[in-house]
Amino acid sequence: MGSPPLVRRRLDAAAAVAGLALFGLCALVAERGVPAPERAVFSWINGLPDSLTVATHTIQFLGVLAVGPIVAVIALAARRPRLAAAALIVTALKLLAERFVWRLVARDRPGMTEPGAVIRGGTPTTGLSFVSGHVVLVTGLAWCVTPYLRGAWRSAPWIVVALVAFARIYLGAHNPLDVLGGLGLGLAVGALTNLIVGVPQPISTGAPTSDPYSVQDPS
Repeated sequence: MGSPPLVRRRLDAAAAVAGLALFGLCALVAERGVPAPERAVFSWINGLPDSLTVATHTIQFLGVLAVGPIVAVIALAARRPRLAAAALIVTALKLLAERFVWRLVARDRPGMTEPGAVIRGGTPTTGLSFVSGHVVLVTGLAWCVTPYLRGAWRSAPWIVVALVAFARIYLGAHNPLDVLGGLGLGLAVGALTNLIVGVPQPISTGAPTSDPYSVQDPS
């Protein structure tokens, strides 16, 4: 039995637009400083007990740059070359996108902007904070990996996204809009990557086998 045909989903096009819109809104607010509601959310998460430090410090490593190539290796071992390519493309786009963003929004880290911020786990207090590169990467990978998963496993990548985002705020690395903007940018990166490489068409158990919201890849 052959592999499912690849498709270019309209869902990915919509997700790319939605992600860029979310990123843009966050950037517009972030460049003006840290508004009171955002500061309140940061203080609540960052002020949670220190007993979470070890766990969150470990969890944040799920968003480091090496994770992209690791996912690519696992995908190759599972005979998913398109997913392997997607993981590497997401990693490259993350590097390019965040450097472009840094030219647009120069926002300091909470260690410089938030009075009383608790900085944990050796988190830097200086440098640019918008957007969270960890969240960009893990969100882009989650979007690309999800079509290859089935059942309850489809929620696993998004649990990782939520945990990494939480960890980065708790440790004092980012403000909430930094991770929310990273989520939007990562969504756009992952969706654009899927449009480039394609994703496997879901196997239907009903009579119709074509997806009206996708365009099949003849290759």
